[in-house]
Amino acid sequence: MTVRSPVLATFADLQVLAVDDVRAEVIHGVVVEKARPSSEHGGAQCALGTVLGRRFHRSPGGRWPGGWWFCSAIDVEYESHEAYCHDAAGWRRDRGAALTGWPIRTRPDWVCELLSPGYTRRDLVDKFQVLHRHRVPHYWIADPQERWLHVHRWEPDGYLVVHAAGEADVVRAEPFEAVELRVAALFGIEEDEE
Repeated sequence: MTVRSPVLATFADLQVLAVDDVRAEVIHGVVVEKARPSSEHGGAQCALGTVLGRRFHRSPGGRWPGGWWFCSAIDVEYESHEAYCHDAAGWRRDRGAALTGWPIRTRPDWVCELLSPGYTRRDLVDKFQVLHRHRVPHYWIADPQERWLHVHRWEPDGYLVVHAAGEADVVRAEPFEAVELRVAALFGIEEDEE
């Protein structure tokens, strides 16, 4: 008797779903639909991009540190059976990263996932393991409902929490420690000050 192995999903399966505007990822070879963003999630995603983008999404030099490319809701393929639609991701310009095509196949230098109720295991366990395996240097997890931020740094044995901050805190969060960031501004609940 022959037992058939299940067919593992790839990014090609996501391309088919994109025609119908289905938001999904491939996690451990399984197509998993992504949660539709709540107003808090969407607002935080927009605010995060604005706050970091204003300071870092440029060539180095001038008033702000610069040196990064950022994308939101970006598909990154890590392995044949691991393709994630990150809430936000960034690449250092000095690495000469090629950010072309769909999906991106260049490892990000920073990823941020915003938690959605019922989907936390994906961000806190499944993606955590794969991003660590691919040596993504910085992984942020943020909760737009509870308004907290955890900043993780890659270490050989696992990710190390280097900041755990709430909405009232001001942090110098890796890899953007060149400037102070008000956590409330990252969630879009307060104005971003210069």
